[in-house]
Amino acid sequence: MFSPDQENHPAKAPVKYGELIVLGYNGSLPNGDRGRRKSRFALYKRLKANGVKPSTVHVACTPQAAKAISNKDQHSISYTLSRVQTVVVEYTHDNNTDMFQIGRSTESPIDFVVTDTVPGSQSNSDTQSVQSTISRFACRIICERNPPFTAKIYAAGFDSSKNIFLGEKAAKWKTLDGQMDGLTTNGVLVMHPRSGFAEDSRPGVWREISVCGNVFSLRETRSAQQRGKMVENETNQLQDGSLIDLCGATLLWRTAEGLACTPTVKHLEALRQEINAARPQCPVGFNTLAFPSMKRKDVVDEKQPWVYLTCGHVHGYHNWGNKEERDGKDRECPMCRSLGPYVPLWLGSEAGFYVDAGPPTHAFSPCGHVCSEKTTSYWSQIPLPHGTHTFHAACPFCGHQLAGEQGYIRLIFQGPLD
Repeated sequence: MFSPDQENHPAKAPVKYGELIVLGYNGSLPNGDRGRRKSRFALYKRLKANGVKPSTVHVACTPQAAKAISNKDQHSISYTLSRVQTVVVEYTHDNNTDMFQIGRSTESPIDFVVTDTVPGSQSNSDTQSVQSTISRFACRIICERNPPFTAKIYAAGFDSSKNIFLGEKAAKWKTLDGQMDGLTTNGVLVMHPRSGFAEDSRPGVWREISVCGNVFSLRETRSAQQRGKMVENETNQLQDGSLIDLCGATLLWRTAEGLACTPTVKHLEALRQEINAARPQCPVGFNTLAFPSMKRKDVVDEKQPWVYLTCGHVHGYHNWGNKEERDGKDRECPMCRSLGPYVPLWLGSEAGFYVDAGPPTHAFSPCGHVCSEKTTSYWSQIPLPHGTHTFHAACPFCGHQLAGEQGYIRLIFQGPLD
């Protein structure tokens, strides 16, 4: 028989290490989440540990000998120094850690399949046409199975043969203690926020993470042969709000503790209903405006609020001030006569991107995604990697590059006249 306590708690909830959320998606992929390809991936403690740690190092290997070691049924990393010399580091099972792998490949060793994020894409086909710069086996995260369940990130993932190969052209070197280390072609970049992921957070500095988890300043260009300088006082340990860039997609790491303090989708829905209950009106048509439900994220509704991005005045959709000689892009606000883009407003429904539970009073420009003031302020300060050598701030809900002085605006709603 069950004890009364067992009856109430028949199964212990699995330990959650954290979640990875892909920037540029508003709660799900355009055509819906499927299997290992989704916009959000939770890392749970595995039933059986699958982590690995370095063990034997084979230094002066011929390519044939290296191949023989790699073919053994265990994990290994091969560093090709020349046509005649390869260093192979064997990895052995680690009972204390769980390993999760991320990359573009759909092969079984990959736990979370990530493809290139195309800003504002409406369907998965929009993302397929781009030649991918994301590595097939991009990175791996190793989580401690015991408290405090720390998570560390490493560049490169093991393939179906349990191998990682760093070819002749890859940046690689021998460390001071005689170990090998290297970088992947386009690299794995990480940024840890200052003061955690909360209202008073500030962006940190982007760094590159090596295959062995060491931290370096950025290379001159993304795939340059010369590595950056080693940063001794920083680690590869992920913290709440850490950003991971895979050169084509950027992931946000949220810890289980951090997510517990984040607004839920239920909370965001309550905020939506609260705004709609205040019956905001269009100052031109006097019709009541309402944000559509979270499920209808892409279809413009007839009651949808629209905003003039220059001033922040919210209206319903109308043709006032639409002068064709302005190419239809800039419109004149009937309230203050300022000229600027006129776009529909969308609620940001990916709760993991919010730094607080504040009301949705501000919108990113030029996309019109609405969230709290602190959230817009935070993301507008973050330079996200773009392409192979540029950085710019972007809306976390759709990936569009931010525009205007701040990258966001305060919304000015007109209340009901009655």
